[in-house]
Amino acid sequence: MKILKLIFLLIISSEVYAQVELHTLRIENQNDLKEFFRYAPDRIPLVCAHRGGVKPGFPENSIATFEYTLSQIPAFFEVDPRLTKDGVIVAFHDATLDKKTDGIGNLADHTWEEVQQLRLKDNNGNITPYKIHKLEEILQWAKGKTILILDKKDVPFDKLLTLIEANRAESYVLISAYKLKEALYYHKRNPKLMFEAMIKDENVMEAYQKSGIPWQNIVAFTGQPLKPELNAKLRAKGVMCMVSTMKFEEKLGSRGARAAGYKKLVENGIDVVLTDRAIEVSAVLKNNISEESSKSKFFQQATFNSGYTNVKEVKRKLIPK
Repeated sequence: MKILKLIFLLIISSEVYAQVELHTLRIENQNDLKEFFRYAPDRIPLVCAHRGGVKPGFPENSIATFEYTLSQIPAFFEVDPRLTKDGVIVAFHDATLDKKTDGIGNLADHTWEEVQQLRLKDNNGNITPYKIHKLEEILQWAKGKTILILDKKDVPFDKLLTLIEANRAESYVLISAYKLKEALYYHKRNPKLMFEAMIKDENVMEAYQKSGIPWQNIVAFTGQPLKPELNAKLRAKGVMCMVSTMKFEEKLGSRGARAAGYKKLVENGIDVVLTDRAIEVSAVLKNNISEESSKSKFFQQATFNSGYTNVKEVKRKLIPK
């Protein structure tokens, strides 16, 4: 009984720090990042969890959600930078608060102090214990654990670049570039940066070829419908190709149909899958993972102290009925 009481006291304390074993990516510098994303015939298909890989109880753009996903599979994350009224860069997808938090109105009409009073909702609309994060907090958390893709929302380019450089995050961050001019803006100011670049046809590929941005700085989002010929030409330059499944495979009714869709992606030249169903996709693609791959050296498991443990889950697992 004394042991149970001690566990209970730990659980109800203001912060619960748990030892969490995560699937981490061993990326130590910019060269590692470029090698990790350089296409090789023995490459390991990669999973990028869209907004963190949400599930019931775990909201978008939350470190708690990232840690849950990494406790199950190796992955990296797409994150959404937005600005508060007082210019703080936060991780939040929608322009409005209503759907994703217990607040209302535009995010840009609220200060950082005000949004800290809110709680995030999961995708079922349930309020969770978790708050909106500063993007800087996520950058600091991710170092030594995983990779982030920063999507384009309403943050000025110079402000986002300043934050990345201040946190020395160039070795584990990719910036989404919807247009070549966006990639050129960042590349001219910091040639170390990598991009998730939208390259959906050969004309755009040719423009990047002429731009002076090295192919080693690029992961190509080639999109759907699949473009095997374009993917093959990009791979020949050492570029990994990426698509999303949210509007396609994930719309298929059965798990079996979705699994067949995920396999088809890999067979048609896709190396990185951006998905809301990260754990499901990983379970299908794990058969394509070889310990003999030249990429296997980047994958490891490590234990971290986590302050983002879901208290209800801890109670459920540790306190007997």
